[in-house]
Amino acid sequence: MSKATKLELTWVGKEDRPRPEPRILLEDAAKSYHAKARVSGQDSFDNTLIHGDNLLALKALQHEYAGRVKCVYIDPPFNTQQAFEHYDDGVEHSAWLTMMRDRLEEIRKLLAVDGSVWVHLDDSEMHRCRCVLDEIFSPDNFLGTVIWEKSDSPRMDAEFFSSRHDYIIVYAKDRPSTRFNRIINDLGQLPEHYDKVDESGRPYYLKPLRAMGGQGDSRAARPNLYFGVKAPDGTEVFPKRQDGTDGAWRWSKEKIAEEQARIEWVEGRGGWTPYYRVYGDAEAGRPPETIWPHSEVGSNRTSKAEVKALLPNLPPFSTPKPERLLRRIITVATNPGDVVLDSFAGSGTTGAVAHKMHRRWIMVELGDHCDSYILPRLHQVIDGTDESGISNVVDWHGGGGFRYYRLAPSLLEKDKFGQWVISKQYNAAMLSQAMCKFEGFTYAPSDTDYWNHGYSTERDFIYVTTQTLTRERLQKLSDDVGDNRSLLVCCSAFRVRDTSQFSNLTIKKIPKMVLNRCEWGRDDYSLEIRNLPSVTSEPEPVVTPAMNGRKKGKNGSMDLFAAVAERGAPSK
Repeated sequence: MSKATKLELTWVGKEDRPRPEPRILLEDAAKSYHAKARVSGQDSFDNTLIHGDNLLALKALQHEYAGRVKCVYIDPPFNTQQAFEHYDDGVEHSAWLTMMRDRLEEIRKLLAVDGSVWVHLDDSEMHRCRCVLDEIFSPDNFLGTVIWEKSDSPRMDAEFFSSRHDYIIVYAKDRPSTRFNRIINDLGQLPEHYDKVDESGRPYYLKPLRAMGGQGDSRAARPNLYFGVKAPDGTEVFPKRQDGTDGAWRWSKEKIAEEQARIEWVEGRGGWTPYYRVYGDAEAGRPPETIWPHSEVGSNRTSKAEVKALLPNLPPFSTPKPERLLRRIITVATNPGDVVLDSFAGSGTTGAVAHKMHRRWIMVELGDHCDSYILPRLHQVIDGTDESGISNVVDWHGGGGFRYYRLAPSLLEKDKFGQWVISKQYNAAMLSQAMCKFEGFTYAPSDTDYWNHGYSTERDFIYVTTQTLTRERLQKLSDDVGDNRSLLVCCSAFRVRDTSQFSNLTIKKIPKMVLNRCEWGRDDYSLEIRNLPSVTSEPEPVVTPAMNGRKKGKNGSMDLFAAVAERGAPSK
């Protein structure tokens, strides 16, 4: 076998990759929203809502947020069988996998080294998505799969099984660096199985001292843990398995001697059996488990009721997620002040919950419900009038705010001769900001130095202009920058054959310097039916655009044909 061979999932068009343009973000100040006054010292005003294509948005966030996002939760379209009824399954799954691959690669770049990604799916694509996640994040960084009980009652019209659960697949960016928080009961109470209390009032429950389950519960497997322990009546008790064969204790002789106070004997028909006490601390919490019942984190029914209570005059939202579910994820994966990202924002549940929990958040949504659902929902959260979901549990009274952004138009457009030129929609400030993003500079125009539009280090700066620079202009720039500093000059043209005479200047032409770096003039990477290939007996590899606009139909199925007109539908 070749050393280059690796285990991977292949699909039609896997090798074809889009090259999204790193757009700048333009704030729509009329839609940004902040509380009139600070409510607490934990208020967060540095939150971001982006209305636009989520692949372009993820690319746009890279410069500022790469390596800074602590938790990503996404609830992408599930790609049920109804999605492409007139297309071959290979094309359908390939288009979905390409969509996920492209976005997950950008998400990984945004994650902090101790961050994690939570991908919400059902049976339709979960198994294929695990393969893609393994390729992008590595199998070593797989942390677990959560089973969420989304339904609180069976569907009586189900043909075979009444689906009662979804999956949430969890990966770390770097497993050794990742730490999860424990879950603390909201009322400061321990689970019901802590049903005993010791002499000092400490709650506990009993577990058998005999090892149970696995290969380590037999005498043959653990001979050093097979020995006699004295019962209250003085008899020696040896570990026995349920089939009567010799077993093994959980603890060594030394630990049993040290932990005598925790050992409790129970007399039954077969004689004495030793147990040990497991004490509980309501404040210490417990590690998250992999099954999350609706009684703990809510169901589809409760989540729909939450959104309906907030926005009673709007049509029912098709597939929202309960606030308690997002609270569980954010509690486990983050701490106050951490950044939470959701690039399939839907009705805005992730941002609403993160806001109430004093986390910073970023949401991206392509559909019109960004304005119709998310904006009014966040207004109520910030105003403190949202009494639904987790508001009472976390004692939420409002505060904070967010900025609303749209993606800037493409930097380049074609003129009447078919040549790429700088878009007429760009003013000087937008152009400077865009070039800073392309070249890896921080956009920070100086108030004193006309040539300083941004920096990459304390000595390296950038200057952007659409003018044609003469030798005299370049000489003045060089003199103004001075020794021990460098300046990247981005201009339309320059009238100097030999630029090496300006040792502290690097001179490049716009748009030539960026022309081949990405795709231009493409504003939509959502998967639209009109862009799919014709199905043949042997489909040719195609460039399949990714999907973030979607509409879910009855029972959670996706009607992507409707997405052509509506550019996506609510997912949460």
